[in-house]
Amino acid sequence: MISNRSREILIQASRFVFALAITLVLTQFSFDYIESFLYDARVRARPAPKPTGLVETIIVDPPTIQALGRVPNAADFKNLIERLDRAGARHIVSLLSPVDSVGSLDETRALAQTAESVKSFVVALDDVPLSGEKDALKLAPPFDRVRTASAPVPVDRNIFARDDVTRRMMLAYQGFPTLHAMVGADFNEGAAAEFKKNGDRYTPNAYRGVFEYLKSDQAYVQFSPSGTYQPVSYVNVLRDDAGLSKFKGKIVIIGRDIETTSKDYVRTPYSRDIVAMTIVELSANMFDTLIRNDSPKRAPRWMDLFITVLISYLTVLVVLTLKPTTGLLVLGATIGGYFSISILALWLGGWWIDVAHPFLAIFICYYFFIPYRLIIENRRSWEYYQKNKLLTQVEELKTNFLSMMSHDLKTPIARIQGMAEVVRSDANPLSSVQSEAINTLRRSSDELLEFITSVLNLGRIESKAIQLHLQSKDVNSLVQEVVDKLDYLARSKQIEIRTELEPLFSIKFDVDLIRQVLSNLVENAIKYSPDKSSILVSSEERDGLIVVQVADQGPGIPEDELPHIFMKFYRSRNAEGSTIKGSGLGLYLAKYFVELHKGRIQVDSTLNQGSTFTVELPAS
Repeated sequence: MISNRSREILIQASRFVFALAITLVLTQFSFDYIESFLYDARVRARPAPKPTGLVETIIVDPPTIQALGRVPNAADFKNLIERLDRAGARHIVSLLSPVDSVGSLDETRALAQTAESVKSFVVALDDVPLSGEKDALKLAPPFDRVRTASAPVPVDRNIFARDDVTRRMMLAYQGFPTLHAMVGADFNEGAAAEFKKNGDRYTPNAYRGVFEYLKSDQAYVQFSPSGTYQPVSYVNVLRDDAGLSKFKGKIVIIGRDIETTSKDYVRTPYSRDIVAMTIVELSANMFDTLIRNDSPKRAPRWMDLFITVLISYLTVLVVLTLKPTTGLLVLGATIGGYFSISILALWLGGWWIDVAHPFLAIFICYYFFIPYRLIIENRRSWEYYQKNKLLTQVEELKTNFLSMMSHDLKTPIARIQGMAEVVRSDANPLSSVQSEAINTLRRSSDELLEFITSVLNLGRIESKAIQLHLQSKDVNSLVQEVVDKLDYLARSKQIEIRTELEPLFSIKFDVDLIRQVLSNLVENAIKYSPDKSSILVSSEERDGLIVVQVADQGPGIPEDELPHIFMKFYRSRNAEGSTIKGSGLGLYLAKYFVELHKGRIQVDSTLNQGSTFTVELPAS
């Protein structure tokens, strides 16, 4: 036989094994689209990073074309480069190729000479050279000696999320650094130290969050919302000498924003519109990410496995042990709490914690085990229904039997009482032994009749057959009637029953039911009080209630039993250990009859000092 503890351990172990199996299956699939979508939601939810102030952007925009009456030509481009060089720009990064500039042959050659002579000027090309490939990034003459650098824009088109969103930047390909990696190191002391340590060559250790993909080193961009980097209009730089000071010592990116081609824009975690963010602003985000060195770092795979196993196991426990509503609340709180933690991790620590696998584990475990839970619940419901049906039949048989027996017993008991009364009233005197026997017979028949009456009342309660028959009567007169009736029982134990009854108005109540309540309380007080003690029965009107109290000097009721004394068939330990007989129904019936009148009954008791029962009935 397996012990309960061993069985419980086996059950929990099987649940954990299932959670582990779900995790191992789930983590075989990347779910990049879901993960990236949830990552974008976290990017939008966390506070945006502050720009470093080291990056400025210049764009060819509609006001520029309108002011010049044309697209900027080679002469304009030459003028722009010279002005930025005089302003002291540290790096002039052009996303516009000078090859595309319109102008005369002399203007084109002048532009080429200026672009070549300004050491801070570089043309960013969306291309990467292959290993051993020469002149891959060289521009067409006369710009073939102008400095160029690889600055590709990775888009999740055929890999990762496949949603055309840009989240990454390339830092090197086959060991050759890109423009962003080289320029970023000029402003990042840590990266510069790594470059210097490696002989002024690129090293993946230069930046945070670098990961390898298809012979390239990449990192995630720490995006700011579109519009964070306010651009300067191309024409304003050409005409405003006073505003050139803002470019000193900074990275200046030149591009365009005229909405004529989708190549000038990218989709970002902040927006997936076609013109969500310009390439210019994307480059600014890339440079600032490298300068701050705060690229989001993907959490290791073991952490994803560990969290997914825990959440899978939690889901299994919730589905199989909690109520459906409570379970949904717990799982909802788990999803919300874990997602909030992932937002905080991205915001405060720059960590990208995977959430797709844990969330999918919740849904899969939930929908896998819900049918199993329903099958178990239906089977239990059927078993409960069958047991309840059987118990109902047994209860009906018991009730019918007790009712039949009680009614059948009342007739012979009435005969016994009648015959005993005839013998007592006989003119022939009885001996003391005979008189005691008759009195014992009478008391026993009274006790049996009281028990039968209690059983009949219980049956009426359970069948909901009791109805109130209200009539107007003075409660004090009923109290006095009960006291007078039980006076003989009190005198047999030399107990004094004192009454303190305040004058009361008549109220409507069921006289027979309240008589049974008061009779039970006074009779119990007499039974459990020691000989030669006293009982106080009082009445008063208080706060719109008629209050009747019966106080005795009996053994009292233990404190731990007070909440149970009005329960059906309950008898205290003191009563069970005594010779006093009882059915355990008296106080249960008293409570029911009082509450039927919209009243209340309660008890205050101190061990070895006595008990006080209080009945409160509404005065109106």
